Amino acid sequence: MTLTPGARRILDVASVLFYERGIHAVGVDTIAAESGVTKRTLYDRFGSKDELVAAYLRARDERWRALVVATVEAADDPVDRALAPFAALEEWVAGAGRGCAFVNAFAELDDAAHPGRAVIHDEKRWLRTLFAAELERAGVPDAPGLALQLLVLHEGALVAHAVAAEPAALRAAGDAARLLVDAALPHL
Repeated sequence: MTLTPGARRILDVASVLFYERGIHAVGVDTIAAESGVTKRTLYDRFGSKDELVAAYLRARDERWRALVVATVEAADDPVDRALAPFAALEEWVAGAGRGCAFVNAFAELDDAAHPGRAVIHDEKRWLRTLFAAELERAGVPDAPGLALQLLVLHEGALVAHAVAAEPAALRAAGDAARLLVDAALPHL
């Protein structure tokens, strides 16, 4: 999606505010004022606050996917490729004191038809699919089953890191994931 400079400014401001304060705590008046645009411009560019929330989540998802894909592609070892999302976590959470934006948004968006919910579901499905594809390439017999386990570990690490203020959670989850993958690989 190509954005005008005004729309980019709106999205950038909204992204910071939604993440730092929460989606429900931030109104379009605040976003427009801090973006230096009118509410009419905001609605002209995004249609509604719900669509702006979805755009915020899509932009965040695009950045996350780019980081993970770059981490996968930088790894030569098949197991390291499968565990790339864990390797990317420390860089991703730097400066992200409120934890996973997708989990936070999911907690706030109780309407299953909200356009942001689809973005959240797609992000989690994409991550599980990536785990499964890389595990299959590494030779894991039940790649889909293990992919679900890795997704659970990954998401749990993000929550423990933020909610429990446990910085070691990211590394612990990566270590546990490696043990699971090593145990699942056929040993000759």
